[in-house]
Amino acid sequence: QFALVESGGGLVQPGGSLRLSCAPSGVAVNSRAIGWFRQAPGKEREGVSFISSDGRRTEYGDSVKGRFIISQDKAKNMVYLQMNNLKFEDTGTYYCASSALKIGTFDQRFYGNWGQGIQVTVSS
Repeated sequence: QFALVESGGGLVQPGGSLRLSCAPSGVAVNSRAIGWFRQAPGKEREGVSFISSDGRRTEYGDSVKGRFIISQDKAKNMVYLQMNNLKFEDTGTYYCASSALKIGTFDQRFYGNWGQGIQVTVSS
């Protein structure tokens, strides 16, 4: 077990941007796939994006394609989620998680370590 710590959330107006960070503690970011998931009030948790352990494969949920960018910084041992053109429906608690399935997946069953979550609120 190791910890994942999210940061960078907050309140932003529609059309604005935020960058979320995920810091795995005690494990190299390039040894596991990292995924971002979110949960809005009253809704199930959904996959937002993931990046493979080698950083070569990235995938995005349909609702964020073209607006969000996931990236990996091996030197800093961090994974980032750049969120642009934010919409009201992007509001929710965002979680980063790690998977031993190195190619990555949106299947949450393959993610064994989860962060505590961080709030993102898009509001005018």
